[in-house]
Amino acid sequence: QVQLVESGGGLVQAGGPLRLSCAASGRTFSTRSMGWFRQAPGKEREFVAAISWIGGTSTYADSVKGRFTISRDTAKNTLYLQMNSLKPEDTAVYYCAARAGVPLTTHVGSYDNWGQGTQVTVSS
Repeated sequence: QVQLVESGGGLVQAGGPLRLSCAASGRTFSTRSMGWFRQAPGKEREFVAAISWIGGTSTYADSVKGRFTISRDTAKNTLYLQMNSLKPEDTAVYYCAARAGVPLTTHVGSYDNWGQGTQVTVSS
């Protein structure tokens, strides 16, 4: 099992930045890719971004492309999500997730381990 703990959420004004972190522990050697997802009240959990743990290849949802950047520090076993130009519609609980599979995927069910989530609220 891989344990994931998110941090960095909070309240920010529209247009502002925020950086989320996700610290991984446990059987991290089995991790091949990680992702960020978000879930707004009354909506399904949706894909935000994913990155391959070794090569650093990344992919993004169209709604965040150009505004969000996913990165990782393999030495610290930490995943990041830099969010710029935030919009009220970005308000959600943000989750990080890890999977042992190599191909990047946007599918929620393909991830093996999940964090508890961190709330991001963007005020207009």
